[in-house]
Amino acid sequence: MGVVNVVLFLSFVSCISPQAWNTYDYMKREHSLVKPYQGIGTSIPYWDFLGTTMVTSNYVRLTGDIQSQRGAIWNKVPLSVRNWEMQIHFKVHGRGKDLFGDGFAFWYVKEPMQTGDVFGSRDFFTGLAIIADTYSNHNGVHNHGHPYISAMVNNGTLHYDHDRDGTHTQLSGCVAKFRNLDHDTFLSIKYVHDTLTVSVDIDNKMAYKDCFTVNGVFLPTGYYFGVSAATGDLSDAHDIVSLKLYDLSTPDDDILEDRANIMPSALYMEPPRDHVDDPKPSSLSVWKQLVLLVFGVCAICGAVFIGGLFYVKHKEQQRKRFY
Repeated sequence: MGVVNVVLFLSFVSCISPQAWNTYDYMKREHSLVKPYQGIGTSIPYWDFLGTTMVTSNYVRLTGDIQSQRGAIWNKVPLSVRNWEMQIHFKVHGRGKDLFGDGFAFWYVKEPMQTGDVFGSRDFFTGLAIIADTYSNHNGVHNHGHPYISAMVNNGTLHYDHDRDGTHTQLSGCVAKFRNLDHDTFLSIKYVHDTLTVSVDIDNKMAYKDCFTVNGVFLPTGYYFGVSAATGDLSDAHDIVSLKLYDLSTPDDDILEDRANIMPSALYMEPPRDHVDDPKPSSLSVWKQLVLLVFGVCAICGAVFIGGLFYVKHKEQQRKRFY
């Protein structure tokens, strides 16, 4: 009877297709950040910190609701798996109701621990960025609102343009109202077989909702994960509660090409939105202002002159009465 059971089990396993194989429940501890944040002092195993980052018992705060702060947390271990999913439990909150910023970014890059102007990390990076932008810079016509989540793949030569909210280099994006919510908020970045899928769970439904999917995204292995955030003239608190990296490897991965040395690239990119310079006063408006100024001066002088004539005439009439 035992032999029969073994045969049936082996037959069942042999019938499972490679596409059905899924190691979703395999969280890689060396790439994950979960409570309790065990470490000595402010240190956490496998992770480094930059800038204003502060570790508490319940969250890692990248920036407080304070102007001009930059903070980041970076994984020390290069990624060796080809297919993966990172689930981010985060919270963005602050006192501002209409004006707040700037946002945070998830990174998978060649050179970690680099401070810069792109949500606290360096520009002209090499790798992948998922950007959660909370402030619209209003340069040119937008076809979306904010907060806005977008993806960018860079080979080290592209500039992230804050004035255009990065729309000239983004792969895709979606609006996600994740700020100042009373419940937990999550972001999922899944990369499987050259397809990038970004999803959010911000409606307190314990289920992810697709934000966007982009095919033809080519990322190497051996890069590093990180999350950074920044504030400027406007501010928000940017907290990371957990980072969970799941290995989504399949048996087919072993026979695929080595991805260690390829350059990050993407087959598709959204059409660019032209940069619009800040409006400058036209020559016509300057002439109008000059004409109005001259007219105003002439009107004042005319009023003073006429008033003077009336005053002189009034004085002459008073003198005639005395004679």
